Amino acid sequence: MRIVSLNLNGIRSAVKKGVLPWVEQHAPDIVCVQETRIQDHQLTADMRAPGGLHAHYLHAEKPGYSGVGIWSKREPDAIHEGLGDPEFDREARVLAADFDQLRVVSLYLPSGSSSEERQQFKYRFMDQFLDWMAEQRAAHQQVLVCGDWNIAHRKIDLKNWRGNQKNSGFLPEERAWMDQVFDSSGWADVYRGLYPEHEGEAYTWWSNRGQAWANNTGWRIDYHVATPELAHAAQQAAVYKEERFSDHAPLTVDYAFRD
Repeated sequence: MRIVSLNLNGIRSAVKKGVLPWVEQHAPDIVCVQETRIQDHQLTADMRAPGGLHAHYLHAEKPGYSGVGIWSKREPDAIHEGLGDPEFDREARVLAADFDQLRVVSLYLPSGSSSEERQQFKYRFMDQFLDWMAEQRAAHQQVLVCGDWNIAHRKIDLKNWRGNQKNSGFLPEERAWMDQVFDSSGWADVYRGLYPEHEGEAYTWWSNRGQAWANNTGWRIDYHVATPELAHAAQQAAVYKEERFSDHAPLTVDYAFRD
């Protein structure tokens, strides 16, 4: 099973840049997308069946903002929207789809870079999301959370770590929370499990400012986070950089499931 995570930075922009032909050629089983930034009435026929896949979206109340989706070869058994808290759900940041014993989640964790108020919102979301993840793990045999986590976990996960230690996305409190996700709560960082030493080739986001893309001054903030058994089924992973559909790059992981 091939599963992709991609922050689109606007689905309309990504479609214009060729993401849909890439999806069709890449032939994923599931694609988790974030930051769709669209309302339902604005979706085109291609967006409703991207690359011939089934598509489910969750749209934010605010037009042109946030939003997540899941595209899949197979129609999901069920779709679940949000965390159950209006403070967060109005921003459309969590969408889950069930496929037999597997629950796949598309996550767009908030950024706190615009203001201290948004950073506090991010911390509240993180606290609630960690509890929600524990509930998912207790209720489902296999869970995979794909998406833009807006946190670089370790120094190896961004090029300019020294200059970003006081910036949202690499704050000590955020990194400690990621420690809790992986170490205390027992979830697995799928990419790091496969490639513990990768640095520049692991980056998934580059600022549009300056020469960040050209100089590979990137961050690894897009993850596949899985229950341990599922993580062990991961065979290979790759960040696609030959084309640029967004300020993020697609992160693909191939899993070998056993009957």
